[in-house]
Amino acid sequence: MPTRRRFVALSAAALTAGAVAPAPVQANVVNHTARLLVGFPAGSSPDVVARILAEHLRGYAPSVIVDNRPGAGGRLPLEALKSGERDGSFIALTPGDQVALFPHVYAKLGYDALRDFAPVSTVCKVQFLLTVGPLVPVDVKTLADFVGWCRANPKLASYGSPGEGTRPHFMAASMARAAGIEMIHVPYKGGPPVVQDLLAGQIAAAVSVVSNVLSPVQAGRLRALATTAPSRTAILPDVPTAREAGYPALEGIEWFGLFVPAGTSNDVVSSLNAEVRAAMAIDDVKASLAKQAFEPATCTPTEFAELIKSDKQTWAATVKASGFTPMD
Repeated sequence: MPTRRRFVALSAAALTAGAVAPAPVQANVVNHTARLLVGFPAGSSPDVVARILAEHLRGYAPSVIVDNRPGAGGRLPLEALKSGERDGSFIALTPGDQVALFPHVYAKLGYDALRDFAPVSTVCKVQFLLTVGPLVPVDVKTLADFVGWCRANPKLASYGSPGEGTRPHFMAASMARAAGIEMIHVPYKGGPPVVQDLLAGQIAAAVSVVSNVLSPVQAGRLRALATTAPSRTAILPDVPTAREAGYPALEGIEWFGLFVPAGTSNDVVSSLNAEVRAAMAIDDVKASLAKQAFEPATCTPTEFAELIKSDKQTWAATVKASGFTPMD
């Protein structure tokens, strides 16, 4: 079973594979409108990524409609994808949690990523920031400072996440366990409410995708103590990585990926993969993603399947170590 450090390295390698995009494929692989399912509401990070991508799949289908199906932690599109058309017109874009982490979070998950779906490609990757708000004194400037403050103030040592059983939940729990401190987990329904309560001083800290906290961090309303990727983010170059800050247990990145139903022909999967890789190489696409603190990251279908397997193994160990009981 891979260690967390090996997993991050493996993930980074898989997510940067195929950086040189192939030439765009022949138009109209699918000769009618395709649907790109997203399990989160309009304006969310997955929705923004889906809409950027959909605009650049015109060579794959005459039009691609983003179909938002929020709820159930992003699982609804994947449950629908199982029975979707197998002609390439039914596509789902999802963060990695829903296919690699959720099998260990839910006792009865309604799908299996490698059995029910054909992996197409990762699309982009994103790192997280551990940030603290006004509940934490201003002299807490580093992650080590924060750990010391939590140890001295156990009743105030809380952190928010976008939901129980999500990647930020377990990342922060892993860090707390490694640091030998107790932290109170406060789950929310999505990322924005976490930031609202963090700014209001209702919780001490949060692990959030960069785009959710970038504006208040840049404005000085929140303090970013560490990023979770192997390298610093260009948007906030002065913020150290979790490993640099001395807490590698917090390290980890999130990927977004595309799937079609199992049974879709290899030719269609290959064509969609080529279109995605070509789209992610376009300068305007890179710029649009950068505004959300996302980085293009593509790979072959085979590499994507291997990434999912590795991610699932890592999360199995992480969830078990946390003592988390799978939910119904």
